[in-house]
Amino acid sequence: VQLQASGGGLVQVGGSLRLSCVASGRTFRMLHMGWFRQAPGKEREFVAAVEWRGVVTYYSDSVKGRFTISRDNAKNTVYLQMNSLNSEDTAVYYCAAHDIGSGGDYSTGIGYDYWGQGTLVTVSS
Repeated sequence: VQLQASGGGLVQVGGSLRLSCVASGRTFRMLHMGWFRQAPGKEREFVAAVEWRGVVTYYSDSVKGRFTISRDNAKNTVYLQMNSLNSEDTAVYYCAAHDIGSGGDYSTGIGYDYWGQGTLVTVSS
């Protein structure tokens, strides 16, 4: 599976960005999808996940109410709409894919099988 993330950039505090991630090489409906981020000097952390149908979503407490994950199975694409951004959201954002039926718990960021290259989001004041 190849994952290509895009949409990062520089945004002011309080602004919005939408990240996209296109998947190829695997039937998209066989994958749960997630977004992670890694801030400078910190470990990578789980941000959000969406199950294969796009109906059920999960979020970390730090982004709940501000970020929305969604997917378009016809376009093999998962999105992360980020609103009310603050400086703590500055990070490299990664999309990842979790094979349905594989181990781990995709809803909490565990056991993802495939990773994209990351896209940088910088929130400035």
